[in-house]
Amino acid sequence: MAKGKREVPEINSSSTADIAFLLLIFFLITTSMDTDAGLARRLPEPPQDEQQKDENKLKERNVLAVYLNLNDQLMCDDDLIDVSELRERAKEFIANPNNVDKLPEKVVKNVEFFGNVEVTEKHVVSLRCDRATSYQAYIAVQNELVAAYNELRDELAMSQWGRNYAELSEDQQKAVREIYPQKISEAEPKKYGEKK
Repeated sequence: MAKGKREVPEINSSSTADIAFLLLIFFLITTSMDTDAGLARRLPEPPQDEQQKDENKLKERNVLAVYLNLNDQLMCDDDLIDVSELRERAKEFIANPNNVDKLPEKVVKNVEFFGNVEVTEKHVVSLRCDRATSYQAYIAVQNELVAAYNELRDELAMSQWGRNYAELSEDQQKAVREIYPQKISEAEPKKYGEKK
């Protein structure tokens, strides 16, 4: 007798798509994605009408002008300084401890936990840089400006509660931020060295 050809049984592939889908979900859930962290900046609210634009004009004494040129040289107001000096200059400007006429004007504000305190509420640190400024110099300047605010907040928290700013409750941190609000304004980079 002649044997008939045996047929090879087919592999059932109907669940292959389900398995692939489950593997995809598993890898999406278990892998971590790197996210780029940006610089925390609060944008000013848009003006409502022309009257408010005039009212919001800052007095010159309330603005600390920080310029970074294409050679990574730093100018704070009219002085050429090193990046290492910027933190102390910014702290003095933001706090205005001796109420100097050339530094931001102080206003009395009622702050929770502190009562009535004098704060430089209208101060602004204005940062401008050249398009050719190196990224390292730009970040170094940003770090020094943020560090100035952080140090002032830490000093205030230590004097009031004996703890660092990061260790305070949310309400306490909010009160400290009312006294030292972070106001860093960045203008669009320009090419300052070119002729017009």
